[in-house]
Amino acid sequence: MSFDFALEDRLLVEDISERVGSHIYESYTYWEHMDERDVRLLKAIADLGTGSPERLHEETGIPVSTIHYRLNNLKDAGVIENDLYDFNHEALGLGVTVIVEVLADYEGPYDEFADRLLAVEGVTEAFFTMGETDFVVIARLSSSDTVERLISEFEEIDGVERTNSTFTIATLRDESRAPATYDLETLIEELTD
Repeated sequence: MSFDFALEDRLLVEDISERVGSHIYESYTYWEHMDERDVRLLKAIADLGTGSPERLHEETGIPVSTIHYRLNNLKDAGVIENDLYDFNHEALGLGVTVIVEVLADYEGPYDEFADRLLAVEGVTEAFFTMGETDFVVIARLSSSDTVERLISEFEEIDGVERTNSTFTIATLRDESRAPATYDLETLIEELTD
């Protein structure tokens, strides 16, 4: 896979790489070694919402012993991170979703600053970004009354210059398993040699 960046983009990526460090690429090491069976397993896990070797065998036709072996390899490589159940945030009582752009001016590594953002209660996702916005944070809250608390806590963090908040009206898709959003053929084409 190759990327054709303009010179300006390459310089920006080099600058960000210096700030982020080389660990930005660590999660991609196994990706180069995945084959069609790995991709079929990941797609089945995403579609079924389970890592049960028996259910995966029914879905893919891959032998159960092979599934066990490959799942262990995918876990060891960090492709599969855990065996946790997913939650329905609305049913749980955390149905208010707020997307917050954080513009910041801080000293030191971005991840140290991000730790302060992640310490705010309700934050479920955070992204370090390029462009005008430094971070994008997603929070799940119990009511619209708690949005003010969230924003106040962000603005109290030393280095936060400004926030821009978007209050979602409806969740159209909340899929934590990215392969579920692709056709199997597309995944095989893009992720295997």
